[in-house]
Amino acid sequence: MATGIFTGLFYYLFFVYLASPFVGLHNFVQGRSLPSSKPDPDNAAATARWLVSQNSWGILSTISSEFGGAPFGNVVSFSDGPPSKGQGTPYFYLTTLDPTARYAISDERASFTLSEYPIGTCGKVDPENPTCAKITLIGKLKQLESNTKEAEFARTSLFSKHAEMKGWPTGHDFRFFKLVIENIFLIDWFGGPKPLTVDQYLHSKLFRNELTSII
Repeated sequence: MATGIFTGLFYYLFFVYLASPFVGLHNFVQGRSLPSSKPDPDNAAATARWLVSQNSWGILSTISSEFGGAPFGNVVSFSDGPPSKGQGTPYFYLTTLDPTARYAISDERASFTLSEYPIGTCGKVDPENPTCAKITLIGKLKQLESNTKEAEFARTSLFSKHAEMKGWPTGHDFRFFKLVIENIFLIDWFGGPKPLTVDQYLHSKLFRNELTSII
């Protein structure tokens, strides 16, 4: 009788542990191990690069040609480089069957917004809380020329982070794009947006943390 009770208690605690949100958030997010900490909020460039390297999806907004030029936001996957080798420039694998790619072809103006919240390091605060960092990269969404070194880099970066992309239908006209960053809007603490130039962002000594991909 006692053995049955202890066995049942063991399995109950085991499944509670598996169901705990802290298991998923603390150890693995988006198929990658989490860093132990994020950069100091005073280091805007490192924080911005950390946000981009650790995320795997965001909201890409383009100028709609079907809704009177209204901004059109879309959830998209991205990568800024192979695991632990992020370059800071977001790359995308988009189909022209989707409005985002079509809009970008006719009007390259775009912005890309990311939040710290999906990474799992915001604790219990609301995503809009200034201590939960967020960034918007503004610039031009440009299609990459095929059979170039950059297109191959984009392929390696995206497929290493999003393995499913390798099997997406070839007949759906998927193309590689990148966001050429012109302006950056970053909030990572109280006090409003942090001053950060594109040059500072791209040439920052990125917050170093060895990541192990489990894809």
